[in-house]
Amino acid sequence: MTDPDLQKNDPVDPAQASEPVVSKPYIMPDDPEIGSAEALAKEAAEARDKMLRTLAEMENLRKRTSREVADARTYAITGFARDVLEIADNLQRALDALPTEAREAADPGLKALIEGVELTERSLLNTLEKNGVKKFDPSGGKFDPNFQQAMFEIPDPSVPPGTVVQVMQSGFMIGDRVLRPALVGVSKGGAKAPAAAPANGNEPDDAA
Repeated sequence: MTDPDLQKNDPVDPAQASEPVVSKPYIMPDDPEIGSAEALAKEAAEARDKMLRTLAEMENLRKRTSREVADARTYAITGFARDVLEIADNLQRALDALPTEAREAADPGLKALIEGVELTERSLLNTLEKNGVKKFDPSGGKFDPNFQQAMFEIPDPSVPPGTVVQVMQSGFMIGDRVLRPALVGVSKGGAKAPAAAPANGNEPDDAA
């Protein structure tokens, strides 16, 4: 006998049973290779920029470190050099305190003592110079407040105003810096520079 339940079911269409199941089509992005190439090029440019900045910073650090090391080597004795200058000043004062006539008339023992003091002073200055400390004498030059300290003015019409005509204490440099400025006397009242001629070549009119 035939099962009545089976008779209730609709018969299966052979065409539908054999139809394959098709999935939705995959939509490809627009030119994926071009997008990837642009992204890689951008990343490469950013990486190169960072590398160049890092190299520049390292070079600046190297230069700064070298400069600091050189400065430390040059100016490390600044405090010691200032103390030694007092000794050089005392030796110079001792020599200046002896008049020229007394030197010429001195007995052999005194002359030997004077020569010993002069030799000591020269040796001390040479030692300072070997360590970058140099003495300078601004006599006859134009007064420069960066290197000299004016103590007084001296009337002297034979030289232009502002000329160093007397040095009371020598100056010293350490490297390219002033260790101690020179103490000087500066001239005043000298001949003034001639006035510039008018641009049109005519003499100026007298004031009414």
